[in-house]
Amino acid sequence: MAFTTAADGTRIHYDTAGRADGTPILMIQGLGVDARGWALQKPRFSRSHRWIAFDNRGVGDTDAPEGPYDLEVMAADAIAVLDAAGVEQAHIVGASMGGVIAQIIGVRYPERVRSLTLACTACRHHPWRIELLEEWAHDIGGNGMRALIGDEGLTWLIGGRLQRRFGIFINILGRLVLQTKPEAFVSQVRAILSMSDAMREELVHLHTPTLVITGTQDSLTPVGDAEELHECIAGSRLVLLSGAAHGLMAETPNAFNRAVLEFIDEVDRQALEVNA
Repeated sequence: MAFTTAADGTRIHYDTAGRADGTPILMIQGLGVDARGWALQKPRFSRSHRWIAFDNRGVGDTDAPEGPYDLEVMAADAIAVLDAAGVEQAHIVGASMGGVIAQIIGVRYPERVRSLTLACTACRHHPWRIELLEEWAHDIGGNGMRALIGDEGLTWLIGGRLQRRFGIFINILGRLVLQTKPEAFVSQVRAILSMSDAMREELVHLHTPTLVITGTQDSLTPVGDAEELHECIAGSRLVLLSGAAHGLMAETPNAFNRAVLEFIDEVDRQALEVNA
């Protein structure tokens, strides 16, 4: 277990595994989920790469300072983790809220990025999603994390098909979300809602190899969000995983792992050819 300290004094927990000589991959999870949300990626990714994952502020073993939070600050937290791990440049893999943080890293810290993988994420707010997140913040702020179970709240995060097949509490993402402190969850929601849509305009200047990946059954960040990201980022690749919903890394881990690693390995091969 390793820790580093952010600029504001927040202690950030991170974990490393895998090959010391492998290219580093930094994994950033989404709303209410800590680094354990990558449990089905860690063994496969660390087999050939240096795997690094951290707990965003508010979750896991990272401090939960009083909110509101800011995604720009959370992107700086990620850079602090890279610094602490002695990594100059990494493949950045972000899911959902973590995908927005990854976009910020790509725009603000391009020299630290070897490639971007943007999973089940978006680059703009939609009125219906703002309303949904506001409802979550209100209900959880008043009634705790169990309020997310009502009205099929977790279906947005996990996917109805997987819930019907295995149940909420067997799914790792569902368990982790429900363990989050309500005030920290609300602070992360506020960070998402306060993020400006102006980021979308900055994505057109990205020249980093980018994979956009999502599930065809994702209702929280539908396929249209992935298509918009793909259109904004020149040269990006779009992969749709059939039947997967928002928690695609847990719902279809083999397909997710294969698509992401094939992309990362291709980027690494091309870099070697250029430098040969």
